[in-house]
Amino acid sequence: MKTVFLYLCSLVLVAGISAFRTHSDLKYGIYAEHKTLPIGSKAPDFSLPGTDGKTYSLASFSKAEVLVIVFTCDHCPTAQAYEDRIIRLTSDYASRHVAVVAIMPNDPSSINLDELGYTDMGDSFEEMKVRAKEKKFNFPYLYDGLNEKVSLAYGPIATPHVFIFDKERILRYSGRIDNMEKPTKTPTEFDTRNAIDALLAGKPVPVATTKVFGCSIKWAEKSSWITKAKEEWAKEPVTLDTISEAGIRALVKNNSDKLRLINVWATWCGPCVTEFSDFITMNRMYRKRDFEFISISADEPSKENKALEFLKKQEASATNYIYSGDNKYNLIDAVDPKWRGALPYTILVEPGGKIVYAREGAIDPFELKKAIVEDRYVGRYY
Repeated sequence: MKTVFLYLCSLVLVAGISAFRTHSDLKYGIYAEHKTLPIGSKAPDFSLPGTDGKTYSLASFSKAEVLVIVFTCDHCPTAQAYEDRIIRLTSDYASRHVAVVAIMPNDPSSINLDELGYTDMGDSFEEMKVRAKEKKFNFPYLYDGLNEKVSLAYGPIATPHVFIFDKERILRYSGRIDNMEKPTKTPTEFDTRNAIDALLAGKPVPVATTKVFGCSIKWAEKSSWITKAKEEWAKEPVTLDTISEAGIRALVKNNSDKLRLINVWATWCGPCVTEFSDFITMNRMYRKRDFEFISISADEPSKENKALEFLKKQEASATNYIYSGDNKYNLIDAVDPKWRGALPYTILVEPGGKIVYAREGAIDPFELKKAIVEDRYVGRYY
């Protein structure tokens, strides 16, 4: 009897653990598994908006002998590393009745700022439009971030993930584009091209599945991470130290090994106050890279408490200074002799003191983020 009782207890315990795991799947996505479409499956249909203003479905590509669907995105460094290769792939096979379409599978609200350290754009539909225009995509770029229904049906593992279908829209290949992420190096295995060539020749695909490498899909269930990140940011200490003219000159010389973003602002400056949150965003995006943000308040030293109060409200946990001198022209010359004196003023300084970006007045956040991520000390790729 005792043995039976213990056995029944163990079954209850296992059932309880299973129920907990199921609840965790739904609430936190910790154990959730999104299954990938198996080889031999029919292509799930879709109706998705493209960055070109059109709506696309499987029927949009009915004339193609081979359909290549690439799940990719804006923010992932691996996805960015493959953008030019997807463009070339589309161009090389366009005359051979091969259609290429890209689908963005991520929920933009599930992407934390520190996951954007290799990009100037997130995965919103509006940012997708900008990326498609800048890169001159020659393939439709479709948005599935609203509910991710299409992505859930296909089950991509990472970005980029390729699915290749034959004329009957049966899945014949699922996996990587090739075996070399970095654009500066030459791949030795061209799995996607090999699969396309085999299908066009009426032959079996030599390798039907491969592993994929890249950023995980940002499913909607991961949005709880954002709340947790905001709670952690709010706990970070915010300080304000004084800095002299000599100290500012030393900052601009930048003897560090990091790309240094310096913003001069004041509490009484409307544009300064309005744009300051953009610098907080950039700091959270890039601070894990070879990058640092430094703010310098041009408020009077007697207004230090007011400046600190503003910084705390902004959760500005970067390095913050207030100019200790009483001659603002010395401040101007110390920051940049080319600065005419209007606030705000922002410079991006490479190690060694080379100013590679300077803006008098309000910044364009997209322009500045692009300058940061395309600088040789940061970069878009791993």
